[in-house]
Amino acid sequence: MSFRKASIFVSIIITASLLSIVAMDLWVSFQARDRIYDSIEATPSRNIGLVLGTSKYIGKTLNPYYTYRIEAAQQLYMNDKVDVLLLSGDNAHRSYNEPWTMKRDMLRAGIPDDRIFLDYAGFRTLDSIVRAKKVFDADEFTLVTQAFHCERALFIADFYDIDAICLAVPSPKGLAGLKIRTREVLARVKAILDIYVLNEQPKFLGPKETIKTDSLSIPQQADESVNTPN
Repeated sequence: MSFRKASIFVSIIITASLLSIVAMDLWVSFQARDRIYDSIEATPSRNIGLVLGTSKYIGKTLNPYYTYRIEAAQQLYMNDKVDVLLLSGDNAHRSYNEPWTMKRDMLRAGIPDDRIFLDYAGFRTLDSIVRAKKVFDADEFTLVTQAFHCERALFIADFYDIDAICLAVPSPKGLAGLKIRTREVLARVKAILDIYVLNEQPKFLGPKETIKTDSLSIPQQADESVNTPN
């Protein structure tokens, strides 16, 4: 093969790859277009709110991705848009525990302990979504995360026949936001390969921990404080 033909062949491969990546990115966005809400008021009521975890701090700085998710989840509960919160995240080691960190902030906000459920094996988005259904018996729920993440999470939920919607919370702007969005494109490609080609499953499943909202106690009044851990 001549150098010119080789160059043309490589160019075609690169162009086809880039077009495929763009197509997959648009596909993930398109399928979620009618299931994402940007305000508490517009979000339909569901029994379960699934909060996707992230680190509370980046170094010594409070992570805005975390803050926006936690505050939105609290408002969903306070406005009777969800009955319980399922907090899903990474529990990599004793000093890093996303679900428990989220729970402490929920308790500080006055959300009763029996309205909070923890998924310690939400190592990635696929794990959180699939475990919500297979471990916690949640066939429908409201996701809480940033808009770009909503789209990928809803894509995965749709594949597993989960009736999910998402409350999209603000994303940081500027260079940080651009970097995250760029990584998200690759994460979407991986998500498509994981579910359609590789049949990836959660790292852990374990026994059922069914969330039964009909057996919960009556919520405490706003002036009744909830003890929080130190």
